[in-house]
Amino acid sequence: MVSTDRFLAFAAMSLLVVMIPGPSVLFVIGRALAHGRRTAVATAVGNVFGSYLLVVAVAVGLGSIVERSVVVYMTVKLAGAAYLVFLGVQAVRHRKDVRASAIERHTDRSPARSDLRTVLDGALVGVTNPKGIVFFAAVLPQFVDHSAGQLPLQMLVLGLIPISIGLVTDTLWGLTAATARGWFARSDRRLSLIGGAGGFTMIGLGVTVAATGRAD
Repeated sequence: MVSTDRFLAFAAMSLLVVMIPGPSVLFVIGRALAHGRRTAVATAVGNVFGSYLLVVAVAVGLGSIVERSVVVYMTVKLAGAAYLVFLGVQAVRHRKDVRASAIERHTDRSPARSDLRTVLDGALVGVTNPKGIVFFAAVLPQFVDHSAGQLPLQMLVLGLIPISIGLVTDTLWGLTAATARGWFARSDRRLSLIGGAGGFTMIGLGVTVAATGRAD
């Protein structure tokens, strides 16, 4: 099964990635600002559910292909690394656009929806999140132990790590936003700084992904 070293290394990588605010975080914050804590929590639950669907897709499909082909592995890894750098550069370039108005575009001003509909909304955002797609497709396969076999099962287990971290952090983001709605909405500069820091971290992550991994 997954070794302790790989488990801890992937946990550290997951914590770094999850802590970078992205589309899912903005969505959770937007729903929290519009509808409060209950909606924020339901949205966070839906988001991590959608993200785990990406883990399942990689485990049962792409994971087996990557296992058999070094070429495919390198292609996925380098493409993922390049896209992570691209996302980081874009985040830095447009950091001043990450403002309260951006949150408003993620905010639904219609009457409050049912908890199930809110969870489904969050799941849709999670499963279509570019950062999640790149991370699970390009980074997750690097941490499995090929000599131990059962790669899909290893990926499903490892995938629970970022999902668990994401559930905690997204919920905290949502609860914080719901508690301090005015604090977020009044400051474009705060959101701009968050976007810039996240961009530089994403660039560093992309470089790390490109420089590490299997050598065979």
